Amino acid sequence: MLVLVAPGQGAQTPGFLTPWLDLPGAADRIAAWSDAIGLDLVHYGTRADADAIRDTAVAQPLLVAAGLLSAAALGDITPGAVAGHSVGEITAAAYAGVLGEDDALRLVRKRGLAMADAASVTETGMAALLGGDPDVTVPHLEKLGLTPANVNGAGQIVAAGTLEQLAALAEDKPEGVRKVVALKVAGAFHTEHMAPAVAALEEAAQDLPVADPRFTYVSNRDGKAVADGTEVISRLVGQVANPVRWDLCMETFQELGVTALIEVCPGGTLTGLAKRALKGVQTLAVKTPDDLDAARALVAEHS
Repeated sequence: MLVLVAPGQGAQTPGFLTPWLDLPGAADRIAAWSDAIGLDLVHYGTRADADAIRDTAVAQPLLVAAGLLSAAALGDITPGAVAGHSVGEITAAAYAGVLGEDDALRLVRKRGLAMADAASVTETGMAALLGGDPDVTVPHLEKLGLTPANVNGAGQIVAAGTLEQLAALAEDKPEGVRKVVALKVAGAFHTEHMAPAVAALEEAAQDLPVADPRFTYVSNRDGKAVADGTEVISRLVGQVANPVRWDLCMETFQELGVTALIEVCPGGTLTGLAKRALKGVQTLAVKTPDDLDAARALVAEHS
C-alpha cells in the first residue's frame, strides 16, 4: 500500500525548482499559477536566495506548487493514502481533489500572508529537538513557555515560541535530547502566536468549491482519515494555530498497511522520519526529475 506525502515549510532550498521547469508544460503551469496568485514562483524557485524563500508568504505557495508539479509528473496513480506536513496538507488536499489546483494556490498564498502578518507581531521561531522521551520533553518545553508545535515521531519534536524562549531551550535542553536545531522558518507556527491567521484563513476558505477526497486523506490534527471535503478544509484552517501530530499520521499509515512511502518535491524530511518510525517500509524522496523513474517503479510495485 502506497502513501504519498508532501513536506512542510523549511524543506525549501535555493534553486530547487530549476530542474522541474524543463519538464514538458511545467514552465507554463508555474507561470499560470504565478499569475493567479500575484507571486513570481519561477524567480523564487530558481534565482532567489535562502533568506528570500524563508519568507513565509513566499515559501508556502512555492512548496505547494513544487509538490503538485512533482506529483503530476508521477502520472495517473492511485495511492492508498495521502497526507502532508503543515502547509503540505494543502498540497495533499489538492492532489486528492478536495480543492482545485488554482484554488489551492490562492488559499496557500493567503495562508502564507496571514501567517507572516501574525509572525511579525512578536519575534518567534521554531527548533527541532532530536532524541529524548516525549513524556520528559513536552513538560520541559511547557516549563520554558514553549509549545510542542510538531510532534513528528521518530524521536523528534519541534518547539515553537519567542526567540528568548528558544535561546533558553538551547541553554537548558530536556534530559535525553541530543541536539536542538533552529529551523528555516520565520515564526512560531502551529501555536497561539498564529491565532490571528485562523480568522483570515476562515474568510479565505468560505467560498471555495470543495469536493470529498478521492483518496484516503490523513489529517495532521489527530492522524485520523477524513472522508468529507468540508471537514478537510475546516481542519486545514484550524491547524494553523494547533500542533501538527505527524506521529499519529504515521501510526495511521501503519494501521492502513503501508508498504511504501513517496515524498513529493522537495522531499527528504518526511522520508527521513519514516525510515526511523516505519520499519520495513520502502521510502523515496522525490527531489529532482531524476528521481521520477525510481518513484514510478515504486508506484507500480506498491499501488
